[in-house]
Amino acid sequence: MALFQHPARITRRILASQIMMTTSCQASTRHIHTSAAQTAASELLKKVKGQKFVRKQLLDGNQLQKLSLTLGRRSEFCTGEPPDGTYLPYGHHLVYFTPSQFESELGADGSDTTFNSPAPFTRRMWAGGEMLWNPQVQLRIGDRVEETTEILDAKAKKSRDGSEMVLVDVEKIFASPRGVALTDRRSWIFRQPLPAPPTGSIAPVITIPTTKSHIQDDTDLKAGYTMRNLVWSPVALFQFSALTFNAHMIHFNESWTRQVEGHPNVVVHGPLNLINLMNYWRDVHSRDGAIKAKSIAYRALSPLYAEEEYTIGTEAVEEGNGETIRYRLVVKRGEVVCMRGEVVGVRPK
Repeated sequence: MALFQHPARITRRILASQIMMTTSCQASTRHIHTSAAQTAASELLKKVKGQKFVRKQLLDGNQLQKLSLTLGRRSEFCTGEPPDGTYLPYGHHLVYFTPSQFESELGADGSDTTFNSPAPFTRRMWAGGEMLWNPQVQLRIGDRVEETTEILDAKAKKSRDGSEMVLVDVEKIFASPRGVALTDRRSWIFRQPLPAPPTGSIAPVITIPTTKSHIQDDTDLKAGYTMRNLVWSPVALFQFSALTFNAHMIHFNESWTRQVEGHPNVVVHGPLNLINLMNYWRDVHSRDGAIKAKSIAYRALSPLYAEEEYTIGTEAVEEGNGETIRYRLVVKRGEVVCMRGEVVGVRPK
């Protein structure tokens, strides 16, 4: 027997159906309108999605020693080249597997373009990422290591000011002869280049550095943990650029940095910030290596500059019920938060 349906209910269903069709058409129309950032992200994925790029390198002690000299860590590897078998400290792999491009292949700002987003989104910044260490397999000096790089994703984003940008997620896996030791996932943001001054109009900036790099530890009375104060000189930043074969001019060319990029001084490298963050954790929380780092998740929030003092501190330590401990770390310039990181440590069994 057929059920009676009230005309009002039928009308509501028809209206609902029409609204759904209209909404679907509007969504389809919005989807058809593709932004420049969406196009660039799509082109990058079509080009490299699913591909794996493999490089091999010997982890030599000379590179590790030069990093320790740059960092000013007098008690660590500074008196001579560390012997084969020396464990590579957390984050120190960032000075190996450096860019391998001819000068003619670099971007206009000197940056590596190997995994760049297509034009016009070519101005790269380190946004954040995570690292996962295998406690049973550590990288050592003398290891022949294989690095496998893959682009995981690329998507269009908008910055706080509404401008378009492309976010690219990259994964690097480092395998030693004993197995996979580290998975390093990085997020890079690509923005459109700033308007360049006319050729030859960039006046040279000549300043005499008045500050030497230094690191000093104090007690953070509020948090109850050691707080580290750091200052990097332009000389130390140039050394780090040379060590990592990084020609990005924002790190050493003061004229370009001030007049083209609009920064007040040369910029501290993202990888250098991350190495310092992990060195702080090792010195303050690892208890002479008794607690191993399992992972770090971090996010860069604001640039740091040469000759400006900033701090690395601990916001909280969360003791878990199992083997893990979480350490919430923060990098600040005055009251400005420049980077946040959460390290997961593993207790000894």
